[in-house]
Amino acid sequence: MESDYAEENISTEQSPTRQKARLSRPDGNKERPRRPETSSSERAQAPVGPALLKLSFPKEARLAKRAEFLRVYTSGMRIEGRFMTVFFLPNGGEIQRVGITATKKAIGKAHDRNRAKRLLRESFRLSKAELDQVETKYDWVLNARRSILKVKLEMPLAEFKSIVARIKGGNPSGGEGVSVSRV
Repeated sequence: MESDYAEENISTEQSPTRQKARLSRPDGNKERPRRPETSSSERAQAPVGPALLKLSFPKEARLAKRAEFLRVYTSGMRIEGRFMTVFFLPNGGEIQRVGITATKKAIGKAHDRNRAKRLLRESFRLSKAELDQVETKYDWVLNARRSILKVKLEMPLAEFKSIVARIKGGNPSGGEGVSVSRV
């Protein structure tokens, strides 16, 4: 019974093929110009952005090991700001070094922690001119606070620059809405 149904209702003949399935245009069949046959190493690499704008920190300017963070936490000074908590300790070196944290307890979800760390990293990077004016070189640890997620870059940047200015002036305790303590 099933075979009768199939024979009656299902065609075994192929449908005729369509010759022109696409719409034709006057320049539709032209070939695209080919790339020059040079290897990628031979081609000149164009800079992605302005050459003067360096977007990353060199490895020697980062705090990477847990021991480095702990040393700054235990021996350094702490400044509580609205968007960040800043720990700093003279490092005796030639460059300012930074470590950035955003904890799950303080911030929450991973994408929020990543955004907070980006804002703090960018605040540090854009404060390079102010940091270069500080005679003593420090190890900095910037801890993100939840309030940083509600603002754009300008506010954390302004807060960090004001903290650096107070440290440069020798008065880290001065300033509005900021408390300083010895750790």
